Amino acid sequence: MKNYQVVGIGNAVVDVISQSDDSFLDLMGIQKGIMQLVEKERGEMLYGAMTNRKQAPGGSVANTLAGLGALGLSTGFIGRVSDDALGQFYASEMQADGTDFVNPLVQGDALPTSRSMIFVSPDGERSMNTYLGISSEVGPDDVSDDVAGHAQLLFLEGYLYDKPKGKEAFERAAKLCRDGGGKAGIALSDPFCVERHRDDFRRLVKELDFVIGNEHEWASLYETDLGAALEQAAQDCGMVVCTRSGQDVVLVSGDEEVTVPVNEIVPVDATGAGDQFACGFLYGVATGQSLEVSGRMGCIAAAEVISHYGARPEVDVKDLFRKEGLLG
Repeated sequence: MKNYQVVGIGNAVVDVISQSDDSFLDLMGIQKGIMQLVEKERGEMLYGAMTNRKQAPGGSVANTLAGLGALGLSTGFIGRVSDDALGQFYASEMQADGTDFVNPLVQGDALPTSRSMIFVSPDGERSMNTYLGISSEVGPDDVSDDVAGHAQLLFLEGYLYDKPKGKEAFERAAKLCRDGGGKAGIALSDPFCVERHRDDFRRLVKELDFVIGNEHEWASLYETDLGAALEQAAQDCGMVVCTRSGQDVVLVSGDEEVTVPVNEIVPVDATGAGDQFACGFLYGVATGQSLEVSGRMGCIAAAEVISHYGARPEVDVKDLFRKEGLLG
């Protein structure tokens, strides 16, 4: 049995990226620059039509864990993939990136492994077509007592609440972690996710140890302006983190409130900014850093990932922490 510093639970999605021009998008009926959910048949057709494919394991919490694994923490990911080519790729790549994929690949007549087909236009626009597949079937049976019950930190993806089984998996994992002496927290995922599950999320904010969201998600959660929302959140939750586009990050824990300045840079690709902010922040928490240092680590990790294409770090982020004097 392995004791993990951070365990995540979320959607296991393979990102499949292909260059394409506007005429191809028109031919395929793909709306440019937005994310669309697609059914199995259309997903397979689009996947087959992709040329010069590049594949990478994705999913919000999985991206966070990949960053933490690269920083040297022991990490495990609870998710669901099929025993097909993409599922085998996903599990082995997570392992190669330093994060254990703790669940066996699902055999037999299962849904295919989830994939997001991303068509990149010459102008840099990304048109995403996501087939949710088997990852959206993650449930309580996928949560092992040994994994969740011995995690120092557990990080949960709000999107899981879109399916009843995902909600059960989430609640079981959080209970096991906290009963075992660990801390559990959630990423609010997006404002529409918050709207769909507002009552559940308000309850979770009171029950969990930390909650990470952006300004729009917090305002949506409490249906008020950001200042009032954060005031309420600080009363409800052990640790509140609020990221704001191009502005200081606000962190509140008990009586302590910290604002961390953001060095604005022009993003090459904003994909993964929130995921890697969570990575830097959780690295700080897991290694016993102060609230301010944890927030600064989050900003450094987010700035690195938006400086290039892709949702995972390309340089040694620990070196960046050292250069900023955050590590001895």
